[in-house]
Amino acid sequence: MSAIAVTQPAGMRPRRLTPARIGIYAFLIVTALFFLTPLYVMLVTSLKPMEEIRLGAILALPRAPTLEPWVKAWSAACTGLRCDGISVGFLNSVKILVPSVVASIAVGSLTGYALSFWKVRGAGLLFGALMIVAFVPYQIFIYPLVRVFAFAGINNSILGIVLIHTIFGLPTMTLLFRNYFASLPQELFKAARVDGAGFFRIFWSVMLPMATPMLIVAVILQVTGIWNDFILGLIFAGRENLPMTVQLNNIVNSTQGERAYNVDMAATILTALVPLAVYFASGRWFVRGIAAGAVKG
Repeated sequence: MSAIAVTQPAGMRPRRLTPARIGIYAFLIVTALFFLTPLYVMLVTSLKPMEEIRLGAILALPRAPTLEPWVKAWSAACTGLRCDGISVGFLNSVKILVPSVVASIAVGSLTGYALSFWKVRGAGLLFGALMIVAFVPYQIFIYPLVRVFAFAGINNSILGIVLIHTIFGLPTMTLLFRNYFASLPQELFKAARVDGAGFFRIFWSVMLPMATPMLIVAVILQVTGIWNDFILGLIFAGRENLPMTVQLNNIVNSTQGERAYNVDMAATILTALVPLAVYFASGRWFVRGIAAGAVKG
């Protein structure tokens, strides 16, 4: 039985820690600290009583942790003349968020599908117009939209703010789904056409089930953008439907006497919980969706 010669690698063994790797680790650590330090300060401040906050040690851990600022921020903090806490804004944000996300993704996915597989006349021109609108600052459209919505009688209402978020989310959603659908094999579409499926049947039964990664990307983008919106909610939602971000601004800026920094920090973290939860729950799906076609086309 002949022996098998094993070739040993020549040269120096690779070092585990190289200057380049050390530089990368150092950059990542500094970047993480840059973004995590404000969150740490907000969290520890929200757990401190005002006696500890007056000492000025913002990085110190709370000596006597308390959840009273969180309870007050949620149910008793004052926003102007009302002292109902930020919970009212949370309910308003949910009312705005759910239909806005569903409508914007539904319309955007349908438009992207149409621009990808149904080559209608002027499709390229329509797609170019949508992309141009996507890069125009939306502040330019605020005054005309206020006049149009006031004329239609839907200004300062849930319907009005949902339409606003759907309109401004349409270019981005169309771009995402159009590029994703364009990366799919044309044979799937042609086979469905041969089997007699129509426009909506192909979209609902063939294309949409394959677009799960892109749907998750779209949900993350829309939830984050709509939940964190301030100016559109302030202008179009109306006084009775102000979202959580506007309520947070009112809590922070309507304090009289000593400013309750612990309550302000607790209200800030409560406002950010929904986007944070979405990212933590579906972050890996977001990366998969991007890799699956979000930047193709």
